[in-house]
Amino acid sequence: MEAGRLLCPVPTPWKNPKRPLSSTFPLFTVRASSKLQGSYRGPKPKRDLVADWVSSNDGAVRSLPIYVGGVSLMAVLFNRTVSGIAPVADASSSQSRADLLTLGLAVTSILTGLVWLSIRPKTIAVVNLEGVECRRVYSGLPDFVVSELLWVWETLSLATCCRSLVVVYDCFCILQIGVAAESPSDNDDAITVDAHKLMQGSLYQGVMKSGAQSYLANLSLYPGKSELPFLPLNTQAVILQPLGTKGIAIIGGDTIRGFTGSDQAWITLIGEKLDASLSKFVISAG
Repeated sequence: MEAGRLLCPVPTPWKNPKRPLSSTFPLFTVRASSKLQGSYRGPKPKRDLVADWVSSNDGAVRSLPIYVGGVSLMAVLFNRTVSGIAPVADASSSQSRADLLTLGLAVTSILTGLVWLSIRPKTIAVVNLEGVECRRVYSGLPDFVVSELLWVWETLSLATCCRSLVVVYDCFCILQIGVAAESPSDNDDAITVDAHKLMQGSLYQGVMKSGAQSYLANLSLYPGKSELPFLPLNTQAVILQPLGTKGIAIIGGDTIRGFTGSDQAWITLIGEKLDASLSKFVISAG
């Protein structure tokens, strides 16, 4: 094999869903020439020790203005006491004016520290989705399409906060996998995706009309979440990715604003690839 050539193996059919991604779908392999195998001699990134210390001691840094202001206030009062100056401020005295200015700065520093503590950023935690594990694949699909659909699921679940995936194409739900909402009539089964009802909803119609991806970063704030009853009730974020003009991929996440800009762009490319594969054949009922 020539040096520098990129090897891109074709994904093998799905065999075991519990196998790691690297064993089921081999990763890309790059062979570099002997000239590029030496040590890296370019500029190396430098660590900012001050920034690292501040980030690791966030609470102490936010409280620091309070301690500085408190010490300054006590120092001014102590200096006023031992200097023999009258305790009552005298506007004609330069010392009194300096003390008043120092007291104002000390109080301002204390108030700054209190503000810093009150605006502490809220941490966003990962949520354990409440539901049942589901794995439903449409039986009329060719093996290569099934393999690609499962590859999409495994890739998204490993690389992003995706925990639920539903693919509806040509009026059929061809894939429902991951954590799904539990059916009220059967405690051991998941709610079945009603493709026709989904396609009549405003979420589906809006995405198909725009032809662009829709990102619901905080699903609890959107009233349209009632159109997605098959997702767990505590799903945090959802991406609605159109698959051409015939379908949609619904990706549910376990973290509010958990999908980054890179994730969204990558999911768009995956949607285009999936549409190209699904458009090669016609899905028939039964």
